[in-house]
Amino acid sequence: MKVCVLGLGKVGLPTAKYILSKGFKVYGYDISSTAIKSAKGERMLEATGIWDEVPPVDVYVVCVSTLLKGDAPDLSPIFDACEKISQKANSHSLVSIESTIIPGTSRKIYENIFNKSINLVHVPHRYWAGDPIKHGVNQLRVIGAVNQESLGAGIKFYRDVLKIPLHVCSSVEIAEMCKIAENAYRYVQIAFAEELRMICEALGLGFNEVREACNTKWNTEILESRGGIGGHCLPKDIRYLSSLTAYNTLLKSAMKVDEEYRKWLLEKGKRYDPL
Repeated sequence: MKVCVLGLGKVGLPTAKYILSKGFKVYGYDISSTAIKSAKGERMLEATGIWDEVPPVDVYVVCVSTLLKGDAPDLSPIFDACEKISQKANSHSLVSIESTIIPGTSRKIYENIFNKSINLVHVPHRYWAGDPIKHGVNQLRVIGAVNQESLGAGIKFYRDVLKIPLHVCSSVEIAEMCKIAENAYRYVQIAFAEELRMICEALGLGFNEVREACNTKWNTEILESRGGIGGHCLPKDIRYLSSLTAYNTLLKSAMKVDEEYRKWLLEKGKRYDPL
């Protein structure tokens, strides 16, 4: 089996290395010369920035970064990657999108780019570089597909071949919603901790002691509050979810809390690493 991983960043490179560890031929593609250099430095796979150098393979795994245009999703990197894949893939190929996308994206690609002729699944990554052992490539993942044939091919590749445990969703849209909901939920949890900290300090109470006391209750888990909600994924994904409908009051409030919390830290002259 031959596999191509498109996008060799924080998620794509560990994914390529994991697949390679299972004994398969892996090609890596990225438009970033830095990412290609890093991949070649691992001496683990064939990496290139020239798409014509990638031969047709059995499985294409899309791990390119998704972006924001203002507060709206910018999925152009996904569409560009899938356009390239459509030049080489056939009816026996499997394409898996591991990048974060919004509901409806996979089906749009399947219908408009793949012309309903290429197997397509969405298996959003849950990789976290902060703890690659516990939260690595092979942790429990969700999978959704555009049809049953694609689902079967996806389950065979991930569960049977790569030995990655799967939770099977009834539709690809459920899997798409899952990732942005997970990250938005985490964002809201942190925003609550940030606001509680401001309340505690306004009342002369120690936030950490209040948090520790609250967390003795079986169904309470108040998170830490540090230097604001950072990273690439959480601030982006809560905006992805917020952009979908008008039912976004809580999400917008959480973003406002984080904004106010950052200003509060500056006024206090406090510096912390962002979560």
